[in-house]
Amino acid sequence: MIRRPPAWLLPATVLMALVLMLLPLPPALAPARPAWMALVVAYWVIETPERVGLGAAFVIGLIADLCVGGLLGEQALRMVVLAFILQRFRARLRFFPLWQQSAAIGAILLNDRVVASAVHVALGLGGPPPVAWLSPVIGMAAWPVLFLALDALRLRLRRA
Repeated sequence: MIRRPPAWLLPATVLMALVLMLLPLPPALAPARPAWMALVVAYWVIETPERVGLGAAFVIGLIADLCVGGLLGEQALRMVVLAFILQRFRARLRFFPLWQQSAAIGAILLNDRVVASAVHVALGLGGPPPVAWLSPVIGMAAWPVLFLALDALRLRLRRA
């Protein structure tokens, strides 16, 4: 019998990511904020693909759009693209050492930044400031800590 983590854990981690997205930062550093929602969605797509797929990524992205107040559907598009790439390479990613997994997540977060920039440029909103390109690097550095923390929590709650 496979024991699953409690149903409340996924919404709790999404809520945690929303809070981290909404925390105020100095205006100069705000564009470099790591994509917390993307990191949380990435974790759940890798670890529990039966619960978090393209549909869940779309809904989570829409919730993030509503909370942030940006373009409606931008985060949803970005989360779906991210989830699609992760689903495609999930079997390989799960068995990478953590440092290689972090590099792969960094590349996926860079793709996320490119998609966001393409949407903004296509709508005539202009490209992101140069400091925004630090966001994937910061997210890549945060991935091991986030992954290990969520994994420990998920496994501990599954055993309880």
